[in-house]
Amino acid sequence: MYLEAENLIGGYGGADILKGCSLGVEKGEIAVIVGPNGAGKSTAMKAMLGMLDIREGSVVLNGEDITRLSPQDRIAKGVAFVPQTANVFTGMSVEENLEMGAFLRTDDFTGTMEEIYTLFPILKEKRRQMAGELSGGQRQQVAVGRALMTQPSVLMLDEPTAGVSPIVMDELFDRILEIRETGVAILMVEQNARQALNIADRGYVLVTGENRFTDTGEALLADPEVRKSFLGG
Repeated sequence: MYLEAENLIGGYGGADILKGCSLGVEKGEIAVIVGPNGAGKSTAMKAMLGMLDIREGSVVLNGEDITRLSPQDRIAKGVAFVPQTANVFTGMSVEENLEMGAFLRTDDFTGTMEEIYTLFPILKEKRRQMAGELSGGQRQQVAVGRALMTQPSVLMLDEPTAGVSPIVMDELFDRILEIRETGVAILMVEQNARQALNIADRGYVLVTGENRFTDTGEALLADPEVRKSFLGG
């Protein structure tokens, strides 16, 4: 797999939150991590970005072991991360936010910016507006757009639809599907499990820091036990 975490054990220094979970995603694929609150979903994703202590296990990107690399080094290798909160610069315009995403680039990034404006037309319309004045759904588009400015090979999204309306959620998922078509590997943590598994090529159901179920999104949606325990019937 393009990005793969094997048997991760660790946490933030206290008790282990991850107890042997394994995750992965291929390029041009959406992998979704779902499960109850406190299952370690966001922790697992942060572990793949190098934001916490892994006592055991490994993270491999495109065949290279990156387990000991800092988050900055992983980002330089093509991994982009959109956190759930505080993911835009509220005192900057939409366009300035996007430019901040290109800080590691030394080439001309106007083409990438145009691609993002094509993907999220509302951002083009509001490009001079302060990000702090936007709706929750529009802010999420800014955050995803800024991550895409790095031209990543892997895009990690931590609950991209938290706090947005169902209509906005559907729209965000449509855009995520479009990003997948460009060949990016997408890994996301999502509370809206049913809707997320609907668009997922691969799904992971985590419970107390380990894999309870791993399958295609379609198979997990059809699994009676997954439906009963995690999808509300």
